[in-house]
Amino acid sequence: MILFAALPLWKRQADGGQEAAGDDVPLSQAVKIPGVPFVLLAFFGFCALECTAGLWASSYLVGERGVDPETAAQFTALFYMGETAGRVANGFIADRFGDRKMIRIGILVMIAGVALVLTPVNAVSLAGLIVIGLGAAPVYPCVIHSTPENFGKENSQALVGIQMASAYCGSTFMPPLFGLIAQYISVGLYPFYLLIFAVLMLIMTERLNHILKAPN
Repeated sequence: MILFAALPLWKRQADGGQEAAGDDVPLSQAVKIPGVPFVLLAFFGFCALECTAGLWASSYLVGERGVDPETAAQFTALFYMGETAGRVANGFIADRFGDRKMIRIGILVMIAGVALVLTPVNAVSLAGLIVIGLGAAPVYPCVIHSTPENFGKENSQALVGIQMASAYCGSTFMPPLFGLIAQYISVGLYPFYLLIFAVLMLIMTERLNHILKAPN
């Protein structure tokens, strides 16, 4: 209902003619913009980690750590609650710290959460899921919000769509891939699988910042 009520605002924005020319930037041209391949890989890694973490948490906790199913389900829910709470908090502090710093902090917190999941103490491992959720909170909105600053307002509309397409590729294909790994190798590889994407995000976003000569 709120979205439908807000439709006139979108029309007003379109009538203002603000950088509508960026709509038709083709993919072949967009990926040639300095830094775009890095942000696409980072976004791919983020959604791969986020979706795999949530979808396979209970299976890992029950099958590998021996946690009872009820507790595993509760802490999987807390993963999403942590992300939701982090998104709310992010709205109050993002302007103070800036998108790039919030993205860096979020990724580092996610890596810390994965490290907690790896610990042999189940209570700490369960808490790690909440930490991953908190860390994930600022990444998606800050990447989208920083697009005009990073790549130009004239390209931002097209690049937001391309970034989201890359993100959805991560969320679509990487959790099922882990399902095959869990079935044929071991569900115990869950935290290591998450760590691969967390490190990928960190490397790609730092490469992007280097290209853009981001201030500290």
